[in-house]
Formats: sequence, C-alpha cells, structure tokens
Amino acid sequence: MSLRRWRAVQGSLVVVGLVACVFAARPAVADFSAGAAVRSITPEKPLPVSGGMGVPNPSTKALGQLTARVAVVKQGDTCVAFVGLDLLGFPSVLGDRVRRMVSEIPAENVLIGSTHTHSAPDCYAFPLPQMPQGHTADLAYVDFVVRQTADAIKAAYKSLEPATLKVGTDEAAERIAYNYYAPALYDRRMDVLQACDANGEPIFTLVNYAIHPEVLGAGQGVMSPDCIGPMAEKIEAKVGGVAVFMNGAQGGMVTADNRLLDKPSNPVTANWEDANTWEECERIGSLMADEALRIIGTADVQPNPALTCARRVVSIPVESEELWAVVQFSPLNYPRDTETRTVPVSINLVNLGTAQIATIPGEALPNIGFYLKRKMRGEHNLLFGLTNDAFGYILTKVDYQSFPRYDYISRVCTGEMTGEILIEEILEMVEESPSPSVKNPE
Repeated sequence: MSLRRWRAVQGSLVVVGLVACVFAARPAVADFSAGAAVRSITPEKPLPVSGGMGVPNPSTKALGQLTARVAVVKQGDTCVAFVGLDLLGFPSVLGDRVRRMVSEIPAENVLIGSTHTHSAPDCYAFPLPQMPQGHTADLAYVDFVVRQTADAIKAAYKSLEPATLKVGTDEAAERIAYNYYAPALYDRRMDVLQACDANGEPIFTLVNYAIHPEVLGAGQGVMSPDCIGPMAEKIEAKVGGVAVFMNGAQGGMVTADNRLLDKPSNPVTANWEDANTWEECERIGSLMADEALRIIGTADVQPNPALTCARRVVSIPVESEELWAVVQFSPLNYPRDTETRTVPVSINLVNLGTAQIATIPGEALPNIGFYLKRKMRGEHNLLFGLTNDAFGYILTKVDYQSFPRYDYISRVCTGEMTGEILIEEILEMVEESPSPSVKNPE
C-alpha cells in the first residue's frame, strides 16, 4: 500500500493487515480509479444517544469507533463518492453542508448514507420543548461530523489510483438479520463491491445489506457503531483497505438477529428475548464480514468498468404531523415548501460495471426493495437506503395504515404516497439510464 493511501486511510484510526485479493492476469486500465478514507466521528466525551424521535438516552462510554467511511470511484470525467456514517440518520440539510465543503467531486455525485445505528448521538435535531436547548442534538457535535465527513471525502479523492472492480451478490448466512414483524420477510441478499489496486490489494470493500444495527440499541448507556463496527474492522484486518457499509431496504422492521431462540417472550407473536451485548455485536459483525469476503472472493474482475451517475430531485408530500413539525421547527432549517407542504429529496442512480445502484432517502419496507431490484437492469442491483436523506419509513399505499402492526411506521412515514412516488421516479430513471456495462465504451 502506498504511503499516500495509508495516510488517507489512517485518519483518526489505525487500519491494519493486507492480504492480496484475486486479480486478473491483465493489468489495471488506468482510466478507472478508486480511493478510500476513514475519519472518526466519535465525540470526545459520551453524548446522549438516539434511537428515534423522543428524549435521547444518556451514555457513559463508547464501544467501538463511530466513523465516516468513504469509497470514491472515478472513470473518465465521472467521479462518485459513497459515504457511510455510523449514525441513526443524516438528513439532507447536513449532507448539503458537506457537499459545499467538497469541491473535488460534483455535489450531485456525493451519496451520503447512514448505517442507522441506534447508539449514536442524534444528528436530526428533533424539536423537543422539554430539552434545555429546545431540541435533541448537540449542534457542536453535528458541526464536527460535517467537517470530518467532508475531510474523509477529500482524503479519499486525493488517494485515487488505478484500480479494477469486483462485484458479487449472494444470500448471506442466517442469524445476521430477521424481520421483527414477520421473521422470514427480509432480503437475504448481500451485495459487495471491491476495488483493488495494481498489486491486487483492496482499496475498499463496500457491503450493501438490509439490517437495523440495534443489537445494543439506545438504552444501554453506550455509544457504538453496533455490529457494523466489528464488521468493518474484521474486513480491514483480513484483506486491508477500507470497509464501507451502505444499508438497504430495512424498514418495518428488519433488525439484527440477536434473538435468544431458547427464550421466547411471546410465542403467539413470534417474539423472543434479545442478547443486547457487545459480544453479540461482534458475533453478527464478524459473520457479516466473513460472508462479504466469501461473496466477493469468487467474483470476476472488471478491469475498466463503465461509470455513470444520474440525480433527480423529487417533491414528497408530508402528511405526518410529527414529521412536519420536525421539518418546520428543527434548528437545522430543513428545506421545505410550506405552501404545498412538501420536502425535496434527492435520488441517485449509479451504474458501476455490472452493478446498478439506486438510493432511497429513508427506510423502505422489504417489499419495495424486492420490487425495485426485480425491475432494475444490472446483473447486480443494489439499494442504498437512508441515503441522501433519512426521514422516516417508506411504505406502499396498500400497506399504509392498513393494519395495527403498521400503525407506528405509518405514523412515522411522510405519507401514503411516498412509496409510490419513489418507485415511479426510480424506475423512470432506470428506463432513461444506459445499461450497466462491464467495460467502458472505447
């Protein structure tokens, strides 16, 4: 690994271990390049942690590092950044702050997602009159996250070097995730992107999988990346480079499978007691890492993958009184149109080699994810959930307020038509996009 890339990766963390990945006999074509970097977003002292709206829970210690992890790819004149933050959510108003600090990459090509850990400080600044500051966030910490994220993107861009790409998809092992509402209703597929340098060493390994990282949750008094931290650390220790996690369609309620199966709490509703321990975070994270490396280990090398990135801004009606109150009264000053009671959301569609990637600005339910992947046109179809925004659950109109089990997620959804609008807009972008290609046109 070059000294330049090591410094970019190191940032506030230490990344150890390098093992060569499979590399084709032909050398890398210089037109495609990749870079990666990590920065810590762990606060100097423990801050309250948030699992959603409401009063945050105090924390007294940290287990694992909260990080900003970035993978950058460039082909010809097109450059795209994939950013994963160990946070519950990162709203668009903060993403736009980051983009204004990064001149190296077009703002519309910077995709910022959150892992959705339920044991990180709040970055939504939910208005809450009973809080001393009138909202739930530490604004100095929010500013720190914005600066560190921008710095990580800049460092990843600066570390760009000739690369090849591998893309793999397969069903991951059991006991990583399950659906709390209906145990078998979740997407078992894990997608992995890996860029390697001219020596066959990984620059980054990006894992896309649908899961709520809430083994610990917000009530343990711990700040933590949850199971995503151990996953990233194991990948980096085994193969080197930077590990990045982008969540999937995990809404309502695809969560970490930390069930104690010998301790059912309600057999009628198929609920179990949970193991809310750091050791369980390590078990699940280690299994995720092993599965990601298994999946990418047999993938073909793509020497000069084509890269395109499209962006569309869509207006979403906000029917939810709770979410509209957040939009109106948060000190972050969320963008909105008061007359039409709508908010703008950004959707990206990226073609990278044989992969097609669509972003979802919230927590889409699994059925939306299954449908979109079936209609997308890549050999590998990826959904980056909680990306470019992270406002509430996303349901189809047939699920919205349809039965008691969905009362809560319907209430914390912008509205009945959110899922329909996003499906229509994403599939229009798919139709307008060129087909994903293993090789850039000469």
